[in-house]
Amino acid sequence: MNRSEGVVPARRRGLADEVADRVRDAVFDGVYAPGSQLREVELAEALGVSRGPVREALLKLEREGLVRSEWHRGATVTALSDVDVAELDSLRAALEQLAVGLVVDHAPDDALAAIDAVVRRMERAADEHEMVRCDLDFHDAVYAAAGHRRLREAWQAIRSQVHLFLLTRIGVETDGYLAGIPAEHRQLADALRARDREQALELFAAHRRHAADILRGAGRD
Repeated sequence: MNRSEGVVPARRRGLADEVADRVRDAVFDGVYAPGSQLREVELAEALGVSRGPVREALLKLEREGLVRSEWHRGATVTALSDVDVAELDSLRAALEQLAVGLVVDHAPDDALAAIDAVVRRMERAADEHEMVRCDLDFHDAVYAAAGHRRLREAWQAIRSQVHLFLLTRIGVETDGYLAGIPAEHRQLADALRARDREQALELFAAHRRHAADILRGAGRD
């Protein structure tokens, strides 16, 4: 028997992936806020596709942690609970501690230059949503500079949830956000370039803690 006869034929998933990209971008652009319902019929009509690709796309986004499905509510954009915030914060801490150490010890100058370039983009960000995207790009550049493939993959696995985390943060408070975030990231980049492990770890921890504290404070209101 030809072993290939036991392999299930591949399905074309390009359309579902495109739908997932469109819905993800809409969430990240603020079109759908946390807790918003994502109705298959409405999305299919808006995107000009059948419900099948929309259903597949929502399942993909659910695996990313961006969407939650409940039998009585259908699919909704994830609204982060206190437990979600705490878990994301602690997991980011573990990943970033390894990443920062690797960058300080081994990152080449061109990788550090890529981090600096993102900070310069942050200084030109026009609004909060663009700043959030730059913030994620900054951390992408840090993980790339670490030169650790599996660590970078672990970051990618939670990246959408961290994006949602930051969107939730600006939904709670924006005072000083556009003015303060570039300077904060400039400090992070400078500590990495100085190869100062202790200062870099301290600054990255403070950076995470500030955003998490805003969300924890909102949860107590």
